[in-house]
Amino acid sequence: MMMLRTLLLTATLTISAFQNAGNDFCGIRNTAFMDGESVTLSVYYTFAGVYVWGGDAIFAANLEHFNGKVVYHVVGDGKTNSFFDGVFKVRDRYESYIDTGSLKPLKFIRNVNEGGYKVYENVTFNEGLNTATTTKGLFNVPPCVQDVLSSIYYARNIDFNSYKVGDKIPFNMFLDNTTYNIYLRYLGKEVVKTRYGKFRAIKFKPLLIHGTLFQGGEQMTVWVSDDPNHIPLRIESPITVGSVKVDMMHYKNLRYPLTSLIEIR
Repeated sequence: MMMLRTLLLTATLTISAFQNAGNDFCGIRNTAFMDGESVTLSVYYTFAGVYVWGGDAIFAANLEHFNGKVVYHVVGDGKTNSFFDGVFKVRDRYESYIDTGSLKPLKFIRNVNEGGYKVYENVTFNEGLNTATTTKGLFNVPPCVQDVLSSIYYARNIDFNSYKVGDKIPFNMFLDNTTYNIYLRYLGKEVVKTRYGKFRAIKFKPLLIHGTLFQGGEQMTVWVSDDPNHIPLRIESPITVGSVKVDMMHYKNLRYPLTSLIEIR
């Protein structure tokens, strides 16, 4: 059982890059989300072929002050419902403080409890020195590196029309004191039916990091709204036991109308 890891390691709704553009990777500006936005996703697990609701995750973005500058404070909170608490209790919270101009992370905090497995991570990024400081020490990182949560919001600004079906979109992510070279593979556009409704969607597969729940590789499929918001609509993936499906169920304060919505279920 997991929660935000399913959502965040889409690396995660996930990130933009310019495959042959070098430091132009750093050039994206936010045109996709705004202050006060929140998106709620419900997580379902398969049991004997039947999908059962396991819990919810809420992603929120708000403008705040951090070290004397205005930043986006984005938070991902996930928890299992009361039934799953007795099976595999999850309480996950991810936070990222993001520069409003460059969309680079300034600080990342991860505080998770997944079935008694607890992790606390506190990372401070220094853009000028290309370093990340954690409780384990000082680490060199590539320019424009993202954390696992900031990558989601950065990625929502991808111009998918610039890519061909099958293209890989690479990026660097810092997690667990390690820089990972990851990518997502663009799969084109299609209509997807979710528990919320029917949408025009953009489809891709992120390269996952091998872990306790995921086998790694291109196992996960992600659909985001084919409109300027690029919010997650559905995520599907096999896990070590069964499979998981995540659907967007509620949103508020989107920057643009959700024009990708064809009909509500």
